Amino acid sequence: MTTSTTDPVFAAFCAAGLWPGLGKRAAAELPAAGITSSDDVTADRLQKLPRVGRQRAERLFSSFLSAAPTYEVVALLVGAGLEAKLASSAADALGNDAARRLRDDPWALLGLTGVTLADADRLAIAVLPGADRQDTRRGRAIVAQTLRTATRDGHTVLPADLVVAALRAEGVADPAAAVVAAVESGEVLEHEPPEPEYDEDADVEELPEPDPALRTLSLARYGMAEEAVAENVARLAATAERIADPAAVRSVAKGLDDAQKQAVAQVLGAGVSLLTGGPGTGKSRTVAAVVELLQAKGTEVALAAPTGRAAKRLEELTDHPAVTVHRLLGAQGTSGGFARNEEWPLDADVVVVDEASMLDVELTAALLEACPDGTHLLLVGDPAQLPSIGPGHVLGDLIDSRAVPVTELTTLYRQAEGGAIARLANAVRAGDLPPVDSPDREVVVVPAGGSAEASRRVVQLVTDSIPRALGIDPATVQVVTPVHRGPAGTIELNKALKAELNPGEGTVWGFDVGDRVVATANHLDLEPTGFANGEVGVVTGTGDGTLDVDFASGPVTVSGSAMSDLRHGWAITVHRAQGSEWPGVVVVLPPEAGGMLSRPLVYTALTRAQRHLSIVHASGAALARAVRQVDVRPRRTRLAQLLADNAG
Repeated sequence: MTTSTTDPVFAAFCAAGLWPGLGKRAAAELPAAGITSSDDVTADRLQKLPRVGRQRAERLFSSFLSAAPTYEVVALLVGAGLEAKLASSAADALGNDAARRLRDDPWALLGLTGVTLADADRLAIAVLPGADRQDTRRGRAIVAQTLRTATRDGHTVLPADLVVAALRAEGVADPAAAVVAAVESGEVLEHEPPEPEYDEDADVEELPEPDPALRTLSLARYGMAEEAVAENVARLAATAERIADPAAVRSVAKGLDDAQKQAVAQVLGAGVSLLTGGPGTGKSRTVAAVVELLQAKGTEVALAAPTGRAAKRLEELTDHPAVTVHRLLGAQGTSGGFARNEEWPLDADVVVVDEASMLDVELTAALLEACPDGTHLLLVGDPAQLPSIGPGHVLGDLIDSRAVPVTELTTLYRQAEGGAIARLANAVRAGDLPPVDSPDREVVVVPAGGSAEASRRVVQLVTDSIPRALGIDPATVQVVTPVHRGPAGTIELNKALKAELNPGEGTVWGFDVGDRVVATANHLDLEPTGFANGEVGVVTGTGDGTLDVDFASGPVTVSGSAMSDLRHGWAITVHRAQGSEWPGVVVVLPPEAGGMLSRPLVYTALTRAQRHLSIVHASGAALARAVRQVDVRPRRTRLAQLLADNAG
């Protein structure tokens, strides 16, 4: 392919797989057919390739023409010594005139994942005569990049001082000008420090000034999402009318304690209310009572949860249809938009969302915007679990703001939930790691001397010990680990578990019929039901480059780009497991997870198990230390303050 006569841009374009429909083998055969540059590409020449008839040649020719915007970007990247494969995400992010936009502002490249400032600087040197480190476009891009990096840790805002420090570290001489340029571009918002609290009798002359060190910056999309959440919570609180007299709770009160009855009564009056508590405290029983009461009154209820599995569980517990939040809002494919919004709102009087700790700030904003005036929203969740994968700390901020009524259930109904799992989880939730007392082997701790031994123990538990000793089918046992890499990370564990549970060649993209898979992105546009990030399913059939997968939400035929968002799913990360439960769960804590372990992570992992929990413990003292500390890195957000101000 890289013969001396082949144009390097054309070679890089083909080698990076950017020509739709052209496989690796056909790409290698192009020079022999006399195709060594973009000018050589014609349907007639393509027909000279082996195994290419007239029809396919014309399809390849038209797909080459349609990829012209990507080709132009490849020319820029190759000229700067950068990888051609970046061109595809550049064309997706910047549109058909991506090349022109990158020539105008090479630092726009920084907006793509996996691009470093050094990469963007190299492109600038290649396309801008006299490129300068002090260029305002460079400073502006560093501001946005610094904020984007912070969102990966869940923060929606950063103190302006930290952003200024990041600019200085990259040699920007005038950080203030860079911040102004970023704000003027519309991509970044600046937030003034909150007004200090003072005594009402204080002398007006001596009122304290807001502290400039508390000035913050956010990416506009997250800053606006937090503002939308605060405004819409206030709107729903102000427009809610009582659905029924609190005395109506008596009709469903059988078996509910006082706190649970209070939660049911709260939904009848409040526009937005929260129900929280650990496992085994009866949150589900309370939600079922809410649904029963509202149905008896003829009130329209919509039930949703962030994951397919959680929605299915909610449906089983309430005997009322439940869907994922994305499906409730009519998610539009991978574009990230929703059909249901202010213009076309939801038609339910009461909306109940379970597993609310998983809601990030943008999804919450979309949900609230789709609730018309007068809707009652009940969020049910456990703030001790991991916060959302996306930025924000919605459930925690709602609780901290005191802007909406919260009922916390604390009584542990162990008998109903089974004993040892709920007891251990509730101890961890409170920061304690007691010795496990479980003669019936509901919880088993398996010590291991390192990652390799932990990995062997996991495979042995799933394939032999748990099915043999407890009669739990391996198909209903889920392995959960904090890490991807290493012998006890998802990648190696999935290889080992596939070899034992479903050996095969990996006929389609590495998958065989019978393989367990997990989704790593949303593809809700696929027929017939689509799938959401974190859903676990089983491959039921393979076609020509397609897979039939049975997910909790229904069967899906997966093809094209959606294929690259599937991974083997016998072992998944704690984040992906959140919102789902399995009859049997094996939690593995390898030494390399030490620094990542936190109380919310350990607690979320343990609470995935319904009947049996095995803990393969190889992380030494790090586990007890993690459980003692609440959350080492709290998220920086503005939402609690905004909610309090709006409620004020």
